[in-house]
Amino acid sequence: MKLQYLEVRGPKDIETAFRAGSKERAEAVLYLVAGLVDAGHRTEITELAVKSRLPAIYQSRRYVEDGGLMSYGVNIADLDRRAATYVDKILKGRTPADLPVEQPTKFEFVINLKTAKQIGLTIPPNVLARADRVIK
Repeated sequence: MKLQYLEVRGPKDIETAFRAGSKERAEAVLYLVAGLVDAGHRTEITELAVKSRLPAIYQSRRYVEDGGLMSYGVNIADLDRRAATYVDKILKGRTPADLPVEQPTKFEFVINLKTAKQIGLTIPPNVLARADRVIK
């Protein structure tokens, strides 16, 4: 399997990256967000993946809710709850520098079966059984 890294520095690079992936006959997409490229472009990104018939996995369930195939990432609601406990401790007088740094502990796996059907992909039952949420 040939791995290729395509850097997207801004919104104008999104479609170019998908065209390059199609030209190089990419078999899948791993989409990782680092910066502002994501802001307001989730639908465009998921639509380009479907149009290119490329299975894509994202780091946030929001992409799957917007038509992406699947995501595996941190459970944001859990992070928000945990952050609230830090705020509570700080408001009660704890020094932020004295609080331990924590790593995420809850992750979620989401699959969109409508998208799988659109790109002609069958998700095996054992994979579906592992999903935290399946969009039908």
